Amino acid sequence: MGYTNVRHYRGGIAEWKEAGLPVESSPAIARSEPPLDLQSTPEPGRRIRPDQPTLSRRRQWGNALLDLIERLSPAQLFSLWLGMVVVSGSVYWLTGFSHHPGLVDSGRPIAGNLRGLLSALYFSFVTTTSVGYGDVLPLGPVRILSIVEAVSGLLIFGALVAKFVSRRQDEVVRDIYMVTFETRLDRVQTNLHLVLSELQAIATLCDEGTIQPQRVGARLESAVLVFGVELRAIHALLYSPQRAPEEAVLEAILVGLASALRTLGEVMTCLPSGFVRSPTLDSALKNIGALAEDICAECVPQVYAVALTVWMDRIQETARKIM
Repeated sequence: MGYTNVRHYRGGIAEWKEAGLPVESSPAIARSEPPLDLQSTPEPGRRIRPDQPTLSRRRQWGNALLDLIERLSPAQLFSLWLGMVVVSGSVYWLTGFSHHPGLVDSGRPIAGNLRGLLSALYFSFVTTTSVGYGDVLPLGPVRILSIVEAVSGLLIFGALVAKFVSRRQDEVVRDIYMVTFETRLDRVQTNLHLVLSELQAIATLCDEGTIQPQRVGARLESAVLVFGVELRAIHALLYSPQRAPEEAVLEAILVGLASALRTLGEVMTCLPSGFVRSPTLDSALKNIGALAEDICAECVPQVYAVALTVWMDRIQETARKIM
């Protein structure tokens, strides 16, 4: 058509068309492929990024391998390591039946007998542990198998050691968690007892008629705020079955919670008519009512004993009265 390469034309394909010069249709144009002058070519020194699907597949393979190692127990990993040693030793020994044995023991090729089998297993153990005494040597293609066995043995044995270390760390973390959890339970019971004592003291002042709205307001607000924090912790315990305490401890907590709620309802009823709730006290009371109303036998995800469900229903009923 009178031209060889459009890229050599200074104006490109657009100026070529404006000049009225002929343009040949090609399969590339028919398929709406970009013209040659617009196709990207790697610049000198520019690094081409690898294909993203390839990287994704590599990550999937790596994650699958890690998941497989994580699912295997230490006994299974040791059995896998021992099986690899025995299988590799058997392969080394089988080469003794051929015309080109794969192992040399003290300068002599191993034979296909019991002594040759013991030498092959010995070499397999030495190879997989990366000791390498040098008395038994591989020959020919067996060298490749010995390298693969050495690398695989180190990886499997490293995973086995990591399993033991991880198990010990899990035990330490579990012990720390149990100590912290029991300490938190003790703190909840202690704080509930203090809140109950404070509410009972306020109720006594209310019954005696010696209550002062300004002074009792600060005491009541402080007690209600602490009560709300502990009630939130109890609510989290009931809605997290994996962290549920023993039923005896939980029953003691629920009994203290029910007593504190009942006393709080009595205090709110006996307050003088001139008492004005602060916004903080009002918000804390609403929070307590909402949290306590979620505690019932049919609300919590775990099934408890009958005595515990009775206390839960009683707590919910008391919370509705306060609300």
